[in-house]
Amino acid sequence: MKLIRIGNIENEKPGVELPNGDWVDVSGFGMDYDEEFFGGDGLERLEKWIEANKTNLPKFNKDARIAAPMKRPSKIVCVGLNYAKHAEESGMTLPNEPVLFFKATSAIVGPNDDLIIPKGSSKTDWEVELGVVIGKKASYVSKENAMHHVAGYVLHNDYSEREFQLERDGQWVKGKSCDTFAPIGPYIVTQEEIQDPHNLDLWLTVNGETMQKSNTSDLVFDVPHLVSYISQYMTLLPGDIISTGTPFGVGLGFNPPKYLKAGDIVELGIEDLGTSKQVAKAL
Repeated sequence: MKLIRIGNIENEKPGVELPNGDWVDVSGFGMDYDEEFFGGDGLERLEKWIEANKTNLPKFNKDARIAAPMKRPSKIVCVGLNYAKHAEESGMTLPNEPVLFFKATSAIVGPNDDLIIPKGSSKTDWEVELGVVIGKKASYVSKENAMHHVAGYVLHNDYSEREFQLERDGQWVKGKSCDTFAPIGPYIVTQEEIQDPHNLDLWLTVNGETMQKSNTSDLVFDVPHLVSYISQYMTLLPGDIISTGTPFGVGLGFNPPKYLKAGDIVELGIEDLGTSKQVAKAL
């Protein structure tokens, strides 16, 4: 299934994109896409409910705003330097273990909402990433069982303010968590629809110029490894997101670096996961 949420901010409704492309309102199911939904076999129950009610489901207008496809999760766990060529362009050696940091869930917005460049920013950068949505509570899971805890996948632009991230004291989170720095969606695509998450093309353009173009086959640590590894250090709750890292082509990696300014248009996509578009605006 492709789970989608539609509506203005604070008035989003859960929906599903049908195979024929229609967006249908499933708010009659009685649950939003949150921890309770994913942790309570919501995907299986929703699929049966849709089959029983498919002739009566109202359609969304396709001109409506697309929201983030999940209600705010408990956490976004991000993985740094997880593409071999990105580590090379950053001048960093490949890590022996996944590099982890958090991104505040208050940064989450819809896939086509504006990017707001934060106050004092001169180095706002882009990062197309594959996001993994947890479907079942994961604590100390093995790599062999890790995929049983995955609900599906999403497109994520892990915006980063490089001065805040790298030139200020402390950890990376300051440069990762500004408002609007986590446009997610348009969909959560459930696991059975993605044949191989480690062979997906992903790309990003700025004002029509291709900046990132790669494939998830370049991941250093794959999805089962990440789910298992992270679960050794914290419990992953249903609905949580693991953002698996970005390929080469970020603004920081150019010589001289390239950063976003008001009016720039960022477009990105991942094979089978849809596309998104953000217009940069100054705060």
